[in-house]
Amino acid sequence: MTKKDIFKRIGLVVLAIILAMVSQHLYNTKVNYNFGVVTEGKVYKSGTIPPDKIEDYVKDNNIKTIIDFRHGGIGNDLNPATIKEIDSERQAVNAINGVNYYNIPSVQIPTKANLDSVYKILDDTTKYPVLMHCYHGTGRAMIYSAIYKIEYEAATNEEARRITRPFYSLPFSSFSKNKPKGKFIENYKKRGTN
Repeated sequence: MTKKDIFKRIGLVVLAIILAMVSQHLYNTKVNYNFGVVTEGKVYKSGTIPPDKIEDYVKDNNIKTIIDFRHGGIGNDLNPATIKEIDSERQAVNAINGVNYYNIPSVQIPTKANLDSVYKILDDTTKYPVLMHCYHGTGRAMIYSAIYKIEYEAATNEEARRITRPFYSLPFSSFSKNKPKGKFIENYKKRGTN
């Protein structure tokens, strides 16, 4: 085998890997809305699921509560949701018998008021299974998933960060230790501890 043949094969393998990664990303974002399991049968996370598709996710996972972290008044790349989109989801969820909907507008790093509102819902075991979502399903949904793991499943801060964020340790990840979300999870104090 020549050097040229080796480089061709390496190039094909790299191309195949890139195509697989792009396909997976497109599926996750455009077909599955970044839906994922935080804890099977208890907590799920996602990006925005269109109102006409949300009932399928609710029924498939027996979801009783949806917590929506989108903020209709910000309108930036991290939170492009509009009040109209939030209202459309609220109406779609309210039409599903037995499902609670809560909109807790949150910026990327939770405030104490955000946390208190989420704790109130998650402390009530009758509200489970819960779906927590933001616009993309990769920022606020993930940070609240990490908080859930720490508060309700006794995960360490590092375990929660690692469990809830693929590629968490990459330097460009918003959950890396040198970024605000990573620092927040790293320094998060479980309720009742100092």
